[in-house]
Amino acid sequence: MSIPTTQAPPRSNTASLFSLPVIVAALGYFVDIYDLLLFGIVRVPSLKEMGLNAEQISTVGTTILNWQMGGLLLGGILWGVLGDKRGRLSVLFGSIITYSLANIACGFVDQVTFMDPITYYALMRFVAGIGLAGELGAGITLVSEVLPKELRAIGTSLVAGVGLFGAVVAYFTVQWFSWQMAFFVGGGMGIGLLLLRVGVVESGMFKNVTEQEDVKRGDFLSFFTNTDRLTRYLKCIGIGLPTWFVIGILATLSNEFGIALGLDEEIKPGLAIMWCYVGLATGDLISGVLSQYLESRKKAVALLMGFTLLITGIYLYGGVKSGTTFYTLCGLMGFGIGYWAMFVTIGAEQFGTNLRATAATTVPNMVRGLVIPMTTSYQLLKPSVDVIQAGAIVGLVAFAIGFYSILTVPETHGKDLDYLE
Repeated sequence: MSIPTTQAPPRSNTASLFSLPVIVAALGYFVDIYDLLLFGIVRVPSLKEMGLNAEQISTVGTTILNWQMGGLLLGGILWGVLGDKRGRLSVLFGSIITYSLANIACGFVDQVTFMDPITYYALMRFVAGIGLAGELGAGITLVSEVLPKELRAIGTSLVAGVGLFGAVVAYFTVQWFSWQMAFFVGGGMGIGLLLLRVGVVESGMFKNVTEQEDVKRGDFLSFFTNTDRLTRYLKCIGIGLPTWFVIGILATLSNEFGIALGLDEEIKPGLAIMWCYVGLATGDLISGVLSQYLESRKKAVALLMGFTLLITGIYLYGGVKSGTTFYTLCGLMGFGIGYWAMFVTIGAEQFGTNLRATAATTVPNMVRGLVIPMTTSYQLLKPSVDVIQAGAIVGLVAFAIGFYSILTVPETHGKDLDYLE
């Protein structure tokens, strides 16, 4: 049951799109994406420098990626609950300290002698994953609650659109310096970002809820004690599956698809990820405007998801002949999954203030955590079918769940968020 809270609605003006919470959330997500995708970009060069062959780079790299995604899954629950119990800002501070220190530690992996370097690498990516899990959900929740409802979609898209360019900076940092230095830069940017967060104030909606002692906040298990709430929660997760199918398999493992497609040019996963995120950042900026124009979150996401499916089909079965075409398709797929910010916003808007941070933080990280079964299924399918078919099978399942979820989830465009579950 939804119970209204008491808070005067904020004034509707476009100036609020450039307020400190929005700017800091955007910069925070920039650093978050930089650090989140950095392993995917340095996976091949770092593991090659550590003496692994091509087959080991594929299997060990996937294992380390899965450890990072496992950290995101657990961290999503941890930070989500803390976000509703202790406040949105406590998560923004705590998460960035965690992943910044873990990324600095990753820069020393090739010098580790006190334990197996690969085990150390996986452990540090796991810790980084825990830290990275808190940034987006807490930032989107805070921005959603401080902006007027008429500007929520544009505000959250602005945060994600700016933030996702962190992938571009990560790629060029690796190209211009070294993969070790790229980890140090990521950790340093995170620590520097803490200074900007000092002036950010807590969400008024959250402050009002804390004054109501009888309200239960951050109860993660409550998603599973009510059928309607559980259905909404699972559908929110389902909407995001195609996004990380594209990122986690088609972009991160793009070198394998390049070989399977018979391309003469060696495909660089770091470059594929960068172009994917250039498209994603553009799509995120467009998705907010599209949602406002259509007056529907669902229609905007469904259109972009359909576009992604079309380009994925061309990527796998379109007879790609050149690296230029391949990277262009990565950019177009990225544009299609540019509903990422809208997807997280939908997750935040589906639930009351006492569960909003928990939902907005756990939902995207559940999707990231589901990269583990996706990559595992892909690896298990490869021996019996070829790389292309293995990717297609995993993708078919992801898109089927994604379309069902977005078509049946409740619409939240223009929804008043000042209520409790």
